[in-house]
Amino acid sequence: MAVKVYIVYYSMYGHVERLAREILLGVNSVDGVEGKLWQVPETLPIEELAKLRAPPKSDVPIINSFKLPEADGFVFGFPTRFGMMAAQFKAFLDTTEYLWKAQMLATKPAGIFYSTSSQGGGQETTPLTAITQLVHHGMIFVPIGYTSGPTMFEMNEVKGGSPYGAGTYCGDGSRQPTEYELKQAFYQGNYIATISKHLKEDIHPIFTIHNRGY
Repeated sequence: MAVKVYIVYYSMYGHVERLAREILLGVNSVDGVEGKLWQVPETLPIEELAKLRAPPKSDVPIINSFKLPEADGFVFGFPTRFGMMAAQFKAFLDTTEYLWKAQMLATKPAGIFYSTSSQGGGQETTPLTAITQLVHHGMIFVPIGYTSGPTMFEMNEVKGGSPYGAGTYCGDGSRQPTEYELKQAFYQGNYIATISKHLKEDIHPIFTIHNRGY
């Protein structure tokens, strides 16, 4: 049975979704792992979205929290709002209380990716503050660190992302993810898929929640 990795995201203008699609390619590049894209529900009314000049949503299916336990690993993506995750994604996570009570997401690995409008707009604070959501669920936060190699130290052009995960800058909305940012997103998908696969294959009865071997 294939290992399932869900890429769950919110994207208002398409920048996060572009990263999500590249992460999906990275996930699917690992043998035995199957990725799937999901959007979280929109919370703003159509009238407000029109005022913000947000384009129509893509045909990526909308997820509900009941779907989350099906996955073996996750990559969560969202734009920043004042240095933290967008309210739409937080609203979705607020619906997972029953999963939290039963710890149904505990031990599942999860990565984070994001977009900001400026270089000082939350490329590190956004994923850092989002980690609290994973902690309360008992999930395993999987940062990419500096494992992707020399591109992490690229200084010749503006580049989103950090050791926390893949990222991009949108500016006034006209800027799109660059080659470096897309490569990092692909790498993150491959990385989280590999770890999810190893964790699922390495499960042993001695380490179950009811029998820790002591």
